[in-house]
Amino acid sequence: MVISIPISMRLTGGRKKIVTPANAAPWSPPPARVDNTVVKALARAHRWRGMLESNLFATVRDLSKAEKINEAYVCRVLRLTLLSPKITEAILSGRLPDTIDLAKLLKPFPLEWERQEASFLR
Repeated sequence: MVISIPISMRLTGGRKKIVTPANAAPWSPPPARVDNTVVKALARAHRWRGMLESNLFATVRDLSKAEKINEAYVCRVLRLTLLSPKITEAILSGRLPDTIDLAKLLKPFPLEWERQEASFLR
């Protein structure tokens, strides 16, 4: 396989500059798409987990009453703390595929990181 890219190198002030052909559109990486609802849910999940681990609240029920949020929702959001580091990084950097939204992340997912990544990142 041979890939051909039409470019030319020119010296400008002691630096090399890549110049694309006049009729070619300039290339730029796709803009990051950070889903703020997913980021907010992830931050909440880690905050709530910290509150539970520090014994600020004894149970999820106590936490949900204090936060005035449905207990089942708190449990679903808390599962986000079990996401693999690669998925968490993809969420925060805006590289999560467009097909993945908060509703999909709140559904049950495998605990094994490799299987999570296969489900969410490919």
